[in-house]
Amino acid sequence: MNLVEDGNRDGDGDRGEPDGPPRPGRAARRPGKGMLSRRRHRERAPLRIRFRRNRGRRLRRLLYAFLTLLATLCAAAVVAYHLTSIPKPHPETVTQSTVFLDADGAYLGRRGPVDRQDIPLSAVPRHVQEAVIAAENRSFRTDSGISPKAITRAALATLTGGDPQGGSTITQQYVKNALLSPEHSLARKAREALIAIKLDRTHTKDEILEGYLDTVYFGRGAAGIQSAARNYFGVDAKSLTVAQGAALASILNIPSYYEKAGSDPKVTAKLENRWEWVLDAMAASGSITAKQRAAARFPAFRFYPPGETEGQRQYLIDVAAKEAADRLGITEDRLASGGYSVTTTFDLALQDSATQLAQKHPGGEKGVRVHTAVVGMVPGDGAVRVLYGGSDYARQSFNDAVSGAVEAGTALDPFSEVEHPGEPLGKLLRKPAPTPLDLASVYATVAADGKYTGPYTVARITKEGRTVYRARPDVRQVLDEKEALVAGARSGAGPTPVAVAAEVAAGSTEAKGFAIAGAGGGITRRTVWTTGYDGRLALTVALFADRAGGKKGTTVPAQLPNEPSPTEFAQRVAAGIWDAATSQGEAKGGSKGASENAAERDAAN
Repeated sequence: MNLVEDGNRDGDGDRGEPDGPPRPGRAARRPGKGMLSRRRHRERAPLRIRFRRNRGRRLRRLLYAFLTLLATLCAAAVVAYHLTSIPKPHPETVTQSTVFLDADGAYLGRRGPVDRQDIPLSAVPRHVQEAVIAAENRSFRTDSGISPKAITRAALATLTGGDPQGGSTITQQYVKNALLSPEHSLARKAREALIAIKLDRTHTKDEILEGYLDTVYFGRGAAGIQSAARNYFGVDAKSLTVAQGAALASILNIPSYYEKAGSDPKVTAKLENRWEWVLDAMAASGSITAKQRAAARFPAFRFYPPGETEGQRQYLIDVAAKEAADRLGITEDRLASGGYSVTTTFDLALQDSATQLAQKHPGGEKGVRVHTAVVGMVPGDGAVRVLYGGSDYARQSFNDAVSGAVEAGTALDPFSEVEHPGEPLGKLLRKPAPTPLDLASVYATVAADGKYTGPYTVARITKEGRTVYRARPDVRQVLDEKEALVAGARSGAGPTPVAVAAEVAAGSTEAKGFAIAGAGGGITRRTVWTTGYDGRLALTVALFADRAGGKKGTTVPAQLPNEPSPTEFAQRVAAGIWDAATSQGEAKGGSKGASENAAERDAAN
């Protein structure tokens, strides 16, 4: 009994033989902690196997996270798109300048804070539009308003601190230039893209291109295609040839650099290479024909910066701007920013001839300054063709031709027997110190058989293609024909000056057809007037001198220098201008048909 009990205890203590199954019991169902840990350690699979087992689950989680992020971004983009509004253009992009043209439509100059004028896309030739697209954004007609590649490139450059990246679409450039600030940041770039997409969805491509062409900067201070055409080539945008349009499109890449084209050989050569590239792209896309591509020649540019002749034109713009503002009943500041187109009465070619002739005088000595003023106007109409008011606008903005009160001397003596001249001629004849414009008006009245017409410099004013003012000369009979004939005969000034240039060149001191008058005589001569006229033109040249007065900023009359002879110089200037006017008139009349044919040929180039 005891042995059995002892054996059972021993068996219980050993929990069965090693080779036999364990006996059922509580201890067998609950192994010890150490044994459980060892068993788990032995059962844990390697990391590689465990990763393989969980790979599908992990990929599903990543996919869910990515889809969630993508959905969130898409939702945010949709919300941002709907919350984003298209802003109004900056004030400076809607401000326009007023441009001044001569009688034939040649560009004279401008006034205004920004050199820009809006024109409809219909006024821009198709080949010019396609040149800009070829140079800046060849997918413009089909894209959604943005370039994902360009946006990514710009974002990376911003994040890494690299150089700003270009390559934006035309739509994005328009948004950046006209609607947003030019800062470089991811937030601005994102807003630019949203606005560009919205603009593309809510506006036609033509509307976007029109806005872009009216606001993009071309260099030389010119914003917009119209101002660029005038600054670079002296023509309206509608007259740009294929070659000129491609050149302007090429300039858009680096306008501040390429604006020197035509005056800097290195810049010109580099621009020509880009110009070739643009034309090749146009030919490849079918925008121009192979014949047009082969015929294209690199165009000639207006010199930059402007020369002295253009600076002298500011005298003309001053007079025309004041008159235009008066005619419209607005201030000159409002005129300058109103986007008007003012067609003047000036003949730019004749004006340049007068400038070159008048500036040949060597001037006075010992503080004496010699002034030359020239006025040429149409008898019976009043249109002022020539108005030379000084040699250098930068040094003297005062216009001698319209504001210089000069001693009349004997210039008005031929009218001394006219008893009752009509007004306003009577008032002019009573002036002891008329302006050169006054004197030209007096003799224009004689040339028109006693009909006085007030001088004017503004022929027409338009805005957005609509005429808002047109000159209507007020003609008054202030002398009877006999009085006009007698005054003309007594002056010796006409009618019809003939062979004046030849006579002056031959050494004649009294050119036939031009009257000589003035104040003072001999070595004390202070003023010289030379006047001539016929039915087409009344021309007056005035020569006078002054010196600094006793008080600061004042002047007093001075004696004209004797060398060169003031009378001979005045006649030489008048003769040269008259000869140029006569030759120019004949050339215009005889080459009208040739000009039209040349214009047709240029349209293909």
